[in-house]
Amino acid sequence: MSIRDWPAAERPRERLLEQGAGSLSDAELLAIFLRTGVVGRSAVDLARHLLNQFGSLRLLLEADQETFSKQLGLGPAKFAQLQAAQEMSRRHLAERARQKSALENPHAVREYLKSMLRHEPHEVFGCLFLDSRHQVLAFETLFRGSIDNTSVHPREVVKRALANNAAALILCHNHPSGNTDPSQSDRVLTKRLQKALELIDVRVLDHFIIGDGDPLSMAEYGWM
Repeated sequence: MSIRDWPAAERPRERLLEQGAGSLSDAELLAIFLRTGVVGRSAVDLARHLLNQFGSLRLLLEADQETFSKQLGLGPAKFAQLQAAQEMSRRHLAERARQKSALENPHAVREYLKSMLRHEPHEVFGCLFLDSRHQVLAFETLFRGSIDNTSVHPREVVKRALANNAAALILCHNHPSGNTDPSQSDRVLTKRLQKALELIDVRVLDHFIIGDGDPLSMAEYGWM
């Protein structure tokens, strides 16, 4: 049966407009993105099949073009649409993070950093550069590593802080495993960077570790 033949209260698009996107399941949200199904499967049935094939919505969203485009009902056009939607979401989060100081808007900062790093398959280290009022100046990815390790050079962090004329910054890196517990090397690195940046009067406000769930704040745990 086509979704058009369903009762209006059960159709994903109508439910989204009436109750909000949060009321829909992963399959229903994906069905709205797909718009149409394939022969013998409605858009919702196809969405459920795809989620089963990939294992989760997150893994589908993070799939590379070749893997994504091989699946039933998908292709390069859908991949391009999905990448555009995700990039719009990142830019929206970046704009929200810039609206207030990082200290006044911590939730927006966390969500933005998570959107930038959670999908990365390898460890990535970045910095959110701030001015004297803790307004966001820029975000930069500075180092990329292996699936469980990356080398961070304090001299390069100092150079980028000076280039951005930053008065403060927030460090961040991801754990591809999803576990946000900091390693001993994470804590040692944070202290090294704090000391290096103190020499140029740049404060390190926090170091976020990005994984599953909410990013972990090392400042909140007293590890800085």
